[in-house]
Amino acid sequence: MTDTSERAAVDSASHAGPAGPKPEELLTLEDLTTRVGMSVRNIRFYTTKGLVPPPIRRGRSGYYTPDHVSRLELVRELQTHGFTLSAIEKYLAAVPEDATPEQIALHRTMLAPWQAEATVDMTTEELVSRAGRDLDADDLRLLQALRILRPSEVGRGCWSVTPTQLAVGVGLLELGFPTEAAVAAAEVYARHGRQVAEELNELFLTQVWPAYKEAGASAETIREVVERIKPLSIASLVAAYEQAMDETRREQIRARAERGRPDPGKQRPAP
Repeated sequence: MTDTSERAAVDSASHAGPAGPKPEELLTLEDLTTRVGMSVRNIRFYTTKGLVPPPIRRGRSGYYTPDHVSRLELVRELQTHGFTLSAIEKYLAAVPEDATPEQIALHRTMLAPWQAEATVDMTTEELVSRAGRDLDADDLRLLQALRILRPSEVGRGCWSVTPTQLAVGVGLLELGFPTEAAVAAAEVYARHGRQVAEELNELFLTQVWPAYKEAGASAETIREVVERIKPLSIASLVAAYEQAMDETRREQIRARAERGRPDPGKQRPAP
């Protein structure tokens, strides 16, 4: 979904405001850093910037709630998508202050990648070792065009790799698959993939979301629906692509057969 339409859809979910936290839900700052995987410095910085509310005071001690956890996890999710601090501030400003952790989790679900397989971060040395051969710049370009790897956010010289597809890519390298063909194919996938995504997004906003909203579904129910749609959508696209390829091949074979068949009107009459 686009950022604006996604926020509007998520924030319109029917939900009562969050109740006060239960004693067993309260976390110390140390507990919070462990839960969300952030440093004390970063948590305090985000609190100062207003991205998360200040801790709840109990005497001299400050405690954190599931709301703090969900908002910090959303900040981290936005960072992984390349959002700048300014963009994160604008995004969170549109999330209601009384949004429940479940509603905020729905934001994260919408942002999470729809990829079918998890990737693994590798250094170039680890990638070469896993590939079992040297990889020059053109080899890496081919593997990127095949969507087998991409530069990792971990750091320079690191790659996010789909391990199950790496052997396929290396096999194509051994067979001399033309890089330019892979790049051209990647452009086709990207162009049509964007079109499909936009149409399915519109379908979700106009047909799926209103149906659950009218039924009074909770944010957690809608989050589960989205999670289940993801693998089904990918499988459906693959099946549609395979069927289209089969039909295209059959049509091409029939066309070649028709071209090779003599024209009855031009045949000479038998003597």
